[in-house]
Amino acid sequence: MSRLAIAVSLLCVAVVACGDSRSSPTESELTDPAACAGRMDTARVPLSDLRTGCYLGVQGGLYPNGSDAMPAAHRAAGLAAAARIRPLDTEGRPSASGRIVLLSIGMSNTTQEFCSDGGLPGTCQATSFVGQAGADPAVNHTTLVLVNGAAGGRTADSWTAPTLADYDRIRTSWLAPLGLTERQVQVAWVKVANAQPRRSLPDTAADAYLLVRQLGAIARALKSRYPNLQQLFLTSRIYAGYATTSLNPEPYAYESGFAVKWAVEAQIAEMTGRAPDARAGTLRYDDGTAPWLAWGPYPWAAGARPRSDGLSWSPSDFASDGTHPAAAARQKVGAMLLAFFKTSVETQCWFLAGRSC
Repeated sequence: MSRLAIAVSLLCVAVVACGDSRSSPTESELTDPAACAGRMDTARVPLSDLRTGCYLGVQGGLYPNGSDAMPAAHRAAGLAAAARIRPLDTEGRPSASGRIVLLSIGMSNTTQEFCSDGGLPGTCQATSFVGQAGADPAVNHTTLVLVNGAAGGRTADSWTAPTLADYDRIRTSWLAPLGLTERQVQVAWVKVANAQPRRSLPDTAADAYLLVRQLGAIARALKSRYPNLQQLFLTSRIYAGYATTSLNPEPYAYESGFAVKWAVEAQIAEMTGRAPDARAGTLRYDDGTAPWLAWGPYPWAAGARPRSDGLSWSPSDFASDGTHPAAAARQKVGAMLLAFFKTSVETQCWFLAGRSC
């Protein structure tokens, strides 16, 4: 079986994007904060396997109520967002000869997995997501453009306001050389973290809670900077148990998954009539405040111990610091991204060739 076939198989289990038969939670079944009250379980189990189980007083699952399935109403909103994605000209007007831009946002791991060491448009390595997608005939090569906005050293606070320098860098160094504008950015993949985290759960000032605040701010900043942005897919970090530095070791890589989970849940809850989340802030997608949010691939597994879908990480997957992905991990995450966009019902219409939204 090819790497890509394996990745597709893994992803269908982990992200519930391939016709999962389990029932989706309804809006009345959002995560009950009391579900894990008093439970101080310390085992780090992948969220997609933990589900209704608990970790230091918080519940697992990628979506509310310990489920890995997206709530039905949120999925419907995601499909509606997809229906608004279409080729746009440089002024943001629908055009048969226009473009759909999928943009990456994040740090060194993000750029390495999305594009590897490519420093300019058109230089992404063959093993990266961009390289793998470019070689896949099933992908939309007519109107879809993959743009690597992520860059080394860009921690989460580099992206929390639309006026920050990295957004200008993307416009000048990536979009403009490709003949693109910010008005054509309609989908984003975001993977962010903070350097030197020091507080883990269950501390009320844990770095995971800081990351939720930042993810909320990033979602609003992206919508402000890219007014036609419709969908934002979030991914947490890969395993960091082999880390040899304090840059972002475990348990922080694992706990970043909870930050993503809580940011997505905050939007789901707010859209059902609840008050905006105290940490994430308002994330409404019906008034132009934020794009529609959802999980992208969930890539954390407990090192060499396979999770239920078989995903695992070995020391050889990583660079010498045990934190950054080596070639093997870059290819693995790139394949997961490719499989995600090819198989998710919310993305197929604009990502695959011969489709329309």
